Amino acid sequence: MSEERNQTTTESEKRRPLEGVKVLEFGHFAAGPFAGLVLADWGADVVKVEPPGGEGLRAWPPFAKGEEGQSDYSLNFASVSRNKRSITADLKNPADLERLRKLATQADIVIENFRPGVLPRLGLGFDTLSKLNPRLVYCSVSGYGQIGPFSGKGAFDVAIQAISGIMSVTGDEDGPPAKCGVPLADFCTAVFAACSSVVALRQAEKTGKGANVDCSMLSCMLAISALQTSEFWGTGIAPKRLGSGHPRNAPYEGFLAQDDKWVVVAAGNEQLWRRLCKCMGVDHLAEDPRFAIQADRARNRKLLAEILAPTFRQRDAEEWLDALEVAGVPCAPICDYSESLDSEHVRAIGLVQEMELPNGSTTRTVANPIRMTGYEFEIFNRPPIAGEHNGIVDAEWLGAAATGRK
Repeated sequence: MSEERNQTTTESEKRRPLEGVKVLEFGHFAAGPFAGLVLADWGADVVKVEPPGGEGLRAWPPFAKGEEGQSDYSLNFASVSRNKRSITADLKNPADLERLRKLATQADIVIENFRPGVLPRLGLGFDTLSKLNPRLVYCSVSGYGQIGPFSGKGAFDVAIQAISGIMSVTGDEDGPPAKCGVPLADFCTAVFAACSSVVALRQAEKTGKGANVDCSMLSCMLAISALQTSEFWGTGIAPKRLGSGHPRNAPYEGFLAQDDKWVVVAAGNEQLWRRLCKCMGVDHLAEDPRFAIQADRARNRKLLAEILAPTFRQRDAEEWLDALEVAGVPCAPICDYSESLDSEHVRAIGLVQEMELPNGSTTRTVANPIRMTGYEFEIFNRPPIAGEHNGIVDAEWLGAAATGRK
């Protein structure tokens, strides 16, 4: 952990904001597990419910090699499973279902991302569990939500990026639609799910009455598309793909430098536009009527980019970045993850931390990205073995003797 992160709070000030909150996570793959991770990092006791043998993401490469006699461990699974505990349950076994219902009586939050209708048919839906635990917050993450004509459809991230309009504005202007390289629908929806669960928990603490939270990936993707939807409603024209460009601002995109590296500039107002012109030695463009105001530059974005591109090709990317920084123009290189994770800034803030795995190996993980006084991120539970906490959770939550399940 970096020195700067250590200095954020004193030992006596450290606390976990959600300490004491019990969460049952019926999560698989990305959206449900990442919602659980957000709550776990804030200190909630997140118990992941997995099928015997573990959930499907455990089989996804790459794998960390275990010490002699230890199994390899999926790094994809590890990335969304720190600070959690794991129990296993056979959802076809009546005894296991009854055990889960008992655990739900002690839970504050249930998070699940099964297809709508699956858990209710097993007696693990909101209607059943809320009768056993009236203060329970039950958060369902699904592709299309619990109601509506598409509610029964299965969904993966790429399908939601497609139907939500995200792919229609992603990619080069003359190229095919492209999905965001990060599973945007899964992970953004997970953050909405975690946030809304805490909001509902706050309400439950005041009223004694829980809530059924319906978190739809499609709805969340449309919600974060506020600039695109407002553009459509304002113009009647659906937004299009612009590569790295912006429909209402220019220059606000990437340019290729002399060394074939990209430089992204964001001259987002009149002052920055004039600074950019001076920095690049093209002061005459600041007085060109075609680029007089922001609306003009946006309307003539392609022409402006064509004029600026040859100048950017006259110097290496690092030279441009240094010069633009001095001029006060927001800019950045386009980094791959090897460069971004190892950048001076990311190292300085201690964002990447070492994490132990249950097979004796270690990996690295991106810490909770939020800095907050009185809270210091820590990994207090390494990613678990499937079913590692069978019996232990029963004993702690239910006050029962450990079952010895393995």
